[in-house]
Amino acid sequence: MRRLCGLEHPPGVVTYRDGEPVGWCSISPRAENQRLAASKLIRPVDEVPVWSIICVVVRSGHRRQGVTGHLIEGAVEYAAARGAPAVEAYPVDPEGRMDRTMAFVGTRSMFERAVVRVIGSTDAVAGKLPRLIMRRDLRSC
Repeated sequence: MRRLCGLEHPPGVVTYRDGEPVGWCSISPRAENQRLAASKLIRPVDEVPVWSIICVVVRSGHRRQGVTGHLIEGAVEYAAARGAPAVEAYPVDPEGRMDRTMAFVGTRSMFERAVVRVIGSTDAVAGKLPRLIMRRDLRSC
């Protein structure tokens, strides 16, 4: 973890409640995430050097209390402050509650406020559901 935090772009943000870490959001330039950059299932839709949110995790006991929204917005602000032209996420859009083992990819509703719009879909799945591509353009912010 110390090695990762020493990188030019540490790979995510942590959110705290009363001094206790309660959530993690992985965010970094897509090109710096080797697995994502090489993915044949989640391909770039264009040449924009986006920053990508890969996963969001909120500690048990702190879920369904608004932590996720603050965490995602904080991740977007982090990327914007470091010059990201856009942020993407790759969530699913379940009809109901999602299996918690696959919920780390996020859901469309989790990202709608902070990431704004769906711009496509992927060939990847999570919990047997197709993953979307959602993006927020930061150049006009």
